[in-house]
Amino acid sequence: MKILMTFVMTLTVLVASLCQAQEAVTIGVLDKNGPLQAMKEWGATGEYLAEAIGQPVNIIPVSYFDLDNTIQDGKVDFFLVSPSMFVTAKVKHQAVSVVTMINSQEGAAFTTMGGVIFSRADNTTINKLADLTGKKFGAVSLSSYGGWQLTQKECIDNGFNIIEQVGTLRFFMKHEAVVKAVLSGKADAGTVRTDTLERMAAKGAISMRDFKIINKKEYPDFPFACSTKLYPEWLLARLASTDARLADRIGTALKLLTPDDRAAKDAKIVGWIDALDYSGVEDLQRKLQLGAFK
Repeated sequence: MKILMTFVMTLTVLVASLCQAQEAVTIGVLDKNGPLQAMKEWGATGEYLAEAIGQPVNIIPVSYFDLDNTIQDGKVDFFLVSPSMFVTAKVKHQAVSVVTMINSQEGAAFTTMGGVIFSRADNTTINKLADLTGKKFGAVSLSSYGGWQLTQKECIDNGFNIIEQVGTLRFFMKHEAVVKAVLSGKADAGTVRTDTLERMAAKGAISMRDFKIINKKEYPDFPFACSTKLYPEWLLARLASTDARLADRIGTALKLLTPDDRAAKDAKIVGWIDALDYSGVEDLQRKLQLGAFK
């Protein structure tokens, strides 16, 4: 009987360990261009990580509006979001950064981004920030880091209160929708994250010649049209309750990703590095009274 009990206990421990080892890891991905596009871009990353860590990995698209509740309710273990959304989660829910994305476009690799303000090239009434006064202006959403917040801060830093001084401020929820709105005349000018115009042009959806960049800035080794200061790229973060050892395994696996891996190609990135410093983004939120600092 004693031998049987020992066997049963050992078997129970083994089964429990096996179940724990196979427990699915859930990663929420901000679906800035819709859930289908999010899965197209990040599904392969889930497959790559599942093989790398020996556990199932589920990728779940999450909207701007659902992210805070998703984190608060612990529906995911990790989340891939903009720096602004990470800072909000860090302040409100003690989230922890894991790795920063190395973005890619036409062979260029970069870990920073900004916002770009633009109008149609044939719009002769808009040439500088002050010319946006009284105009129809398009952006992505109030919570969009590259598609609104960076531009809002740039305007304030230059003495232009964009919220109060534009004629109409409209949010189109997707970066490409803002570009199309400006092109069609629904908006006189707009803002999206840097690289949006170039990616659309590469797909043949637009021509860069059709647009004029407002408040244009140029930075060494940064190849995209830009109107603001540069800030760190998107990142993968973990909930405070997520096992730090699991986060280390996930982070290590992502840092081993190469540009030739399908996961990198689908996401249009080069890879991942140790998490950058996001204190500047926290300062931005404080100044604009956004996110956790409303």
